[in-house]
Amino acid sequence: METLEYAPGRLVDVSGGPSQRTVLLWHGQQSDARAAVRPLAELLIGHGLGVVVPDWNSHADDGGRADLLTSVHFARERVDDPDGLVLVGWSMGGVAAAGLTIQARRLGVAFAHTVCLAGAFMVTDPIFGRVPATQLTGDASDAKPAPFTLLHGRSDDIIPVTVTRDFAAALQRRDWPVQVVELSADHGSIAGANYDSAADRYSAADDPETLAVAADVAARIAAAPGDWTTR
Repeated sequence: METLEYAPGRLVDVSGGPSQRTVLLWHGQQSDARAAVRPLAELLIGHGLGVVVPDWNSHADDGGRADLLTSVHFARERVDDPDGLVLVGWSMGGVAAAGLTIQARRLGVAFAHTVCLAGAFMVTDPIFGRVPATQLTGDASDAKPAPFTLLHGRSDDIIPVTVTRDFAAALQRRDWPVQVVELSADHGSIAGANYDSAADRYSAADDPETLAVAADVAARIAAAPGDWTTR
């Protein structure tokens, strides 16, 4: 991967060419933590996908909104098919991805697929400042929205798996295409990260057990088609 700036002073790891199917991958609430999801990014590259992995600052005055939206425009400018991007978010990045996917038409963007890893759907998203389920209005069946795949670890003691189940139910009530997959994972391993209690930070994992979970997640992201419609 190559490290660039997507905005002045804001770093992003990128790999792939403009014709490749590309994943925009958002880390969680920990600020400027793109390195924590590097194992997952590298596994996605192994599936032939391009990746764009930006730092973003959830502790900025705007909650990270400018970073997240600027990274979207950066990623869209790098590829031949901007609406073909796959948006992937972990934890707080997952709730941001959910909010943006629901409101994508409002901002003039689109995604082929959105994958949320242990999404924090019970809190307000950093882009629109609302809980994602409250942003669902009308019936999505005629809008051809980006389908969701929601992955959550059954051993997650940070965000209960019921949070994902409840969000999926809200999507289904609006005829929004969604698939839920519950994995043998915890809050960090689902994104290829381990929690360091001494440093109070997540970092990139290198142990076989966590990397095996990340490999499963990467394979599911790579297999998610843009026209998936099973509910």
